[in-house]
Amino acid sequence: MTIDERVRELGLVLPEPFRSPTGTPYPFSWVRVRGNRAYISGHLPLEPNGTLAEPRGKIDETVSIEQGAAAARVVGLAMLGSLQRELGELERITAWLRVLGMVNVAPGTTQVAAVVNGFSALILEVFGKERGAHSRSAVGMAELPFGVAVEIEAEVEIE
Repeated sequence: MTIDERVRELGLVLPEPFRSPTGTPYPFSWVRVRGNRAYISGHLPLEPNGTLAEPRGKIDETVSIEQGAAAARVVGLAMLGSLQRELGELERITAWLRVLGMVNVAPGTTQVAAVVNGFSALILEVFGKERGAHSRSAVGMAELPFGVAVEIEAEVEIE
């Protein structure tokens, strides 16, 4: 079974490209392919139509750890959508290499890794342990774009 078939089997919906609430164009690539690597810009949680998903806010203030983990999973879907558009098919991904999860936190919040686990779990569910295992950092941030709870960037190996 290919990765694209696995996505369909799991009933996952990959969102359309990001539609900024301000309408501002962004002068960078969401996915930059260079050699056998794809560098993935920071992605936000998106609805299927490409608009920002809720909840927004800070973890441990207006957003729970569980809601944050669910938002991180939605970020993963947005990232897979960008990769599919750029690569043509997700099957070209041979390995997930590095993930950086940035979590919008209230002062004193220390459970940022638990939030980013939502993303990692999705990648392992879709790609399996061999291709989906990745190194990862999870850091708390004072603010994130548009007040989202989580933003994630990554690097993958491709063929």
